[in-house]
Amino acid sequence: MDINCDVDIPETGETLQENALQKARYVYDNYHLDCFADDTGLEVEALNGAPGIYSARYASLENAQCQAHDSEANMSRLLRELGENNNRRARFRTVIALIQKKDVCPCGCTSIKQEHLFEGIVNGEITRERSGVEGFGYDPIFRPDGYDKTFAELGADIKNQISHRARAVKKLCEFLTDK
Repeated sequence: MDINCDVDIPETGETLQENALQKARYVYDNYHLDCFADDTGLEVEALNGAPGIYSARYASLENAQCQAHDSEANMSRLLRELGENNNRRARFRTVIALIQKKDVCPCGCTSIKQEHLFEGIVNGEITRERSGVEGFGYDPIFRPDGYDKTFAELGADIKNQISHRARAVKKLCEFLTDK
């Protein structure tokens, strides 16, 4: 169902959980529908978890000339900041917020909602240079544990089976089918 929500909902939270909940709450409060929303970030150990919630707009935080979602600029900044650091450990993390109407207040004035969070993580490392052309974002420089290729080299079929989003969606689906 298309609810015709064309609003670019701001992400002003300090965590992935807060941003996912902020987006889901906006839809629930304005359209009165059960819904889910997500937020995703790349967290690099040597950079104290950066870029984290700023992953999509990482380069634009440093240079106002860069547009948000400029993958090339984001990767360039990340690789430059890591430099020759041998600690390349990183993880992609997705948090999905699900909001469902549970009941109606006894007086009938408002609905009572339940909020649930589902997290998916894939650990790996940042490569020293880009490799591969599939995917988007940081895929050309992220190599998941257990693989000798980056997400951009693995292709959509494999990435969609092992990614952070796939893991979070799997938990969401299991929750919904167990009800």
